[in-house]
Amino acid sequence: MFSNHNSHPHPEDLTKIVNLSQIDRWFVHHRLKELMIKSWCTDNGELLVEVKSCTDAILLQSTVKQFIAPRTELVDWLDKCWKMEVPKYNH
Repeated sequence: MFSNHNSHPHPEDLTKIVNLSQIDRWFVHHRLKELMIKSWCTDNGELLVEVKSCTDAILLQSTVKQFIAPRTELVDWLDKCWKMEVPKYNH
């Protein structure tokens, strides 16, 4: 079932991604690998992702969004990020 990893994750830690083309699924899988998030491409065309933290969930959402969102939405999202005020913390 899992094509590239020997350890089996806990089912409750898995998120199933199904609405991606084969090539997008491959790109997402490899980007998640770069981010050190475990993922597997199944024989039936699903991408399973092991989400163990809030950071993993945010990175997964961001990565998938790059492939499924319309370009205008991505441009608006980037524009909002650039305009966002980040609080400064004194150490």
